[in-house]
Amino acid sequence: MKCRHCNNEVTHAFLDLGSSPPSNAYLTEKTLFKPEKWFPLKVMVCDNCWLVQTEDFTDAHELFDADYAYFSSFSSSWLSHAQKYVETMVDRFGLNQTSHVIEIAANDGYLLQYVKAKNIPCLGIEPTHSTAEAAREKGIEIVEEFFGVALAERLVSQGYQADLTAANNVLAHVPDINDFAKGFSILLKENGVATFEFPHLLNLVQKNQFDTIYHEHFSYLSLTSVKSIFEKNGLQIFDVEEIPTHGGSLRIFAQRQNTGTHKISDRLITLIEKENSEGVGNLNFYQDYQSKVEKIKNDLVGFLIEAKKSGKKVVAYGAAAKGNTLLNYAGIRSDLISFVVDKNPAKQNKFMPGSRIPILAEINLKQTQPDYVVILPWNLKDEVTDQLSYIKAWGGRFVTAIPSLEVSS
Repeated sequence: MKCRHCNNEVTHAFLDLGSSPPSNAYLTEKTLFKPEKWFPLKVMVCDNCWLVQTEDFTDAHELFDADYAYFSSFSSSWLSHAQKYVETMVDRFGLNQTSHVIEIAANDGYLLQYVKAKNIPCLGIEPTHSTAEAAREKGIEIVEEFFGVALAERLVSQGYQADLTAANNVLAHVPDINDFAKGFSILLKENGVATFEFPHLLNLVQKNQFDTIYHEHFSYLSLTSVKSIFEKNGLQIFDVEEIPTHGGSLRIFAQRQNTGTHKISDRLITLIEKENSEGVGNLNFYQDYQSKVEKIKNDLVGFLIEAKKSGKKVVAYGAAAKGNTLLNYAGIRSDLISFVVDKNPAKQNKFMPGSRIPILAEINLKQTQPDYVVILPWNLKDEVTDQLSYIKAWGGRFVTAIPSLEVSS
């Protein structure tokens, strides 16, 4: 295969997770007895630009369709993160009523609602109809399209240019990463700032976060690889922050290469040096990851089998994409995990893709009083354990599988 960024021939395997349906292809009663589309989930690494990427087996329009069921606003911690981001950016860059903020992958308006509350003009770009409609209900203007050079040029011709663009957890979702990145160099004002957040590849490898790999993620990103991508497409990174979201992410700040005036920060230089010292630019860094992932799978399956033998009832919390990767790679079905609870009504009364485990409302936890609750979105562990602390009343315990199997006392 050819590298999505540099067109180098990519031959080095990083991880093979077998085959699974797309992680957001939740089943309904009508589709439960119909065949599912399964695609190989294989990840490769380019030894030229060090972009880690999935092989191509499906396209974005199939993955992000009108029934897309991920709504950001159902996580209270994510809303808090978005509100804090807006406060910080307004202060740092002096944004006001004469500024313009554009968010790419605006989802249900989880972030732009805080921009709008400050009376700062804003626009959201969101290709999935279900979440775009939710954002419009908050009074946010939405362009319902995929972002790239063509859309950026059209928006500029219509008078839209951004003092700040936000793109949280979307850079990994785009198949044509060069076209996507170049769009920002067009959309930004001369001294505008683009921020991007994405899970850090360093954590994925060192903390065994393999379940963040799924078909909707075409790329797995280091600062090293993103710097190369941006420089090719008219952007310059000038600062970076390490943030705790999604098990450890990067927030990078970029400007137009030809007109930006922000100075390169010491944090950026330090993190580039850190990635170099950890070996991100060396094939040895990517080897033997398969065996680490297999141990996680075997430990979880072994625990679930022992629980079943002991007559214990096990359920899960969070019908998240990362959960679908874990369940399908491990071959876990409803005989080992009876059901999954989720706060999002759009997912309730459906079934997890591949594993076909039913997704129910939280009330079912209190009704069935399970012995164990497996937290699938482990990055929200603290939020979930607080929310479900009542399971301790009947002796219920929490379980996480990543970075290693852990059962609460």
